[in-house]
Amino acid sequence: MSNNQISIKHNKHRVHPCPNDKKLSLLAQLIAQNSTLKTVVAVTNNIELIKEAITADNVTILDDEELAKATELKCELLISYDLPSTAATYMSRLAKATDSAIVLLDISEQKHLYPIETLLGRVIKQEIVAGFEYEEQEKMKIAPKPAPKREYAFNANSDDKPKYDKKPFEKPKYDKKPFEKSSYDRPKRDGESSERKPFEKPKYDKKPNKFLGKDESGKAKFSGKSGDRNHRHDGTKKEAYSPPKNVGRIIPIKARKPREDSKPSS
Repeated sequence: MSNNQISIKHNKHRVHPCPNDKKLSLLAQLIAQNSTLKTVVAVTNNIELIKEAITADNVTILDDEELAKATELKCELLISYDLPSTAATYMSRLAKATDSAIVLLDISEQKHLYPIETLLGRVIKQEIVAGFEYEEQEKMKIAPKPAPKREYAFNANSDDKPKYDKKPFEKPKYDKKPFEKSSYDRPKRDGESSERKPFEKPKYDKKPNKFLGKDESGKAKFSGKSGDRNHRHDGTKKEAYSPPKNVGRIIPIKARKPREDSKPSS
């Protein structure tokens, strides 16, 4: 088995949230509960203070440099008094444990836990030990801001209310002219007499057109305007209808003689 291979199971891996001022007491309690197990306490800072407080025979207290040099060291229980700044350093710690591992975690070290869980590929279960939990911080109470005073606050006394000279709404007046009937008179219906005058066709003084003879070229002359289309050259009026001059050609149709081949044979 490789020295860096992790052998503990995930249900044997725990995180105990604990503030820094209570860590030493919690460490002593955990060591007393596991007095039969070979235990290693991994520390980053304050190693001398921990060595003075913990004097059990089954416990070895080492920092990360000493733990890295002890390549053959193995323990049944690993207690991380604090977390290192890198996840790889913690993984080298965890490789020393064969049965279980515990982390004492202060709230300031929470940022170092996330890279470790990412490297492990799972979340480490957290359990709070009674008496070593964080004290609930009192929520900061924000005093409500006083509502701004309006210039005219509501008052039951009507004398204190501002008075406005409100004029009633006046509808604008328009100079509406009376309807003027158009000069055109509507035609009357059946049974009604219409005042409109009937249309009168203008009269023209039409003089009769007389034949005056022929001129030198033989063309007929008239007293008024006239033409050959209505009068002959001698002054007589043309007929209203004259038969066409060009008559259609008559095509004679002869009976067709039967052919000799078509005659019935005797």
